[in-house]
Amino acid sequence: MSNASDKVVEVAITSIRPWTDHLFSFKTERPKGFKFSAGQFARLGLPAQAGSDQLVWRAYSIASGPFDEELEYYSIVVPGGAFTSQLKDLRVGDRLLMERQNHGFLTTDQFPLGGDLWMLASGTGLAPFLSMLQDPSCWESFDRLILVHSVRAKAELAYQDWIESELPQHPIFGAWAQEKLVYQPVVTREPSAYPSKRIPELIASGELARLVGRPLSLTASKCMLCGNPEMVSDTKKSLKDQGFVTSRRSRPGQIATENYW
Repeated sequence: MSNASDKVVEVAITSIRPWTDHLFSFKTERPKGFKFSAGQFARLGLPAQAGSDQLVWRAYSIASGPFDEELEYYSIVVPGGAFTSQLKDLRVGDRLLMERQNHGFLTTDQFPLGGDLWMLASGTGLAPFLSMLQDPSCWESFDRLILVHSVRAKAELAYQDWIESELPQHPIFGAWAQEKLVYQPVVTREPSAYPSKRIPELIASGELARLVGRPLSLTASKCMLCGNPEMVSDTKKSLKDQGFVTSRRSRPGQIATENYW
């Protein structure tokens, strides 16, 4: 590939971690001078097919912290997908394209700071919240960080060991995590020790607030949603049924989402 320009740069893959047969994480080099806020995404590109000059671009939330030396991403393999069908076969040292510009508005500056930050994710929508857990300003800005991750099967609870075991021991974030983090897995399609209802149902019934031990409050709760479009739409509706509104520059509210699709 030689499509680098003032707006696009080539980056090498530095590590790959499979989670299941259809979920994996990978890290790339971080371009010199590239800056982003926790919650933002990058646009990555690959040739439409081997040897082609036509490119396929996809948005990927950045899972690494804003100050990390490498950039981490969390991906699902889409059967027959133009992008991930190629991405899944790449190896350490292979290269892909990346836009030099950061993107996205799923950032904490969408809200007045303070209170509880609810991070509601399904599947690979976990990624932007992993970045927030590695951003000192997020920990300093809220009383609690409540991470809810909904998956179909327990094996899809990627990063669970890191969230529950490694993060609380982290030299920078560990003390905050021990004091402020609430982590609630949800597994919807197989028996487990976790709740099996979808996030919007758990919100509507009040069960989610009981599970995490914190109220969903119009005055104190800020809710970020990231995941498949159906989850985001249904969760937004559950919150709006309780009086929550989408936060806008001209009208502060309690809900923030990102549009990748």
